[in-house]
Amino acid sequence: MAFALKKRGPNTFERAADGSMTLIEHIRELRNRLFRASLAIVAGLIAGFWLADPVFLVLKRPYCRLPDTTNALGQCQDLLALAPTTGFILKLKLALWLGLIIGGPVWLYQLWAFIAPGLHRHERKWAYVFVSIAAPLFAAGAVLAYFVVDKGLGFLMDSGVGGLSNQFEVTAYIGFVTNMILLFGVAFEFPLILLMLNFAGVASAKRLLSWWRAVIFISFAFAAIATPDPGPFGMTLLATALSLLYFVAVGVAFLNDKRRGRGRETYGDVGDDEVSPLDLTPEPVEAGQRVETVAPIGVPEPVAAPAPIERRYDDMT
Repeated sequence: MAFALKKRGPNTFERAADGSMTLIEHIRELRNRLFRASLAIVAGLIAGFWLADPVFLVLKRPYCRLPDTTNALGQCQDLLALAPTTGFILKLKLALWLGLIIGGPVWLYQLWAFIAPGLHRHERKWAYVFVSIAAPLFAAGAVLAYFVVDKGLGFLMDSGVGGLSNQFEVTAYIGFVTNMILLFGVAFEFPLILLMLNFAGVASAKRLLSWWRAVIFISFAFAAIATPDPGPFGMTLLATALSLLYFVAVGVAFLNDKRRGRGRETYGDVGDDEVSPLDLTPEPVEAGQRVETVAPIGVPEPVAAPAPIERRYDDMT
């Protein structure tokens, strides 16, 4: 993706002789790919608008499992809408989320097609691997978040003050569930960052393993601060999952280091803050041959000073 500019006129640029794209062509390509990605998201938005109602029922299911949320006929009570436009806006939000998911393969491909020409072959290969791992990790985090919401709502209701009705406002409830899903999904991408550091040669597996105390502490602190659920169930589950994923990433890093032969280098077993062992035994040195000095060419030999002249007391007369 080299920017080779060659001006042909006041407002036009032609392709360089080496075949690289010009700046104007890069901008046009970015515009076209953004337009295609937008079309895919709009198409997914239209499809998501029809799927919003079934998805809403799935997200509402943890609420329906709470006590005192069913009527005399055994039907789940409806969530509260405090404004006339609440239902429509909520449906648009769910449709937009579904549109991003449905159109994900298209807009991700457009993004990749714009970036890939500037990467080397091995960089593109590892990018394919990381992207293929990132999607299942995000999905696993979303499923775990739904499980946490399903089990954590009951704890929250039992731990609160009594005498309250378990009828929630729909926007606050859906926002709570979607925030949990997004938070868990993004947090599950943490092992990929460690693997990128290892595959790029920035940190070895031993170095990653030496961080285990800090990683576990940060995992619990992050889960306690970022989890919308104030109960201990979701926080503990998220922190435990992040810690397990960390050790899995370290195990993969060890396999990668073994495959690449890392750690076998000279002084590879010496820590960064240790002094490397050096052999300080001096080797015996024999005396060299005597070299006679020769006066350089063009330099006169030194002349001895003349002997002093003896004078008599009457030489001055």
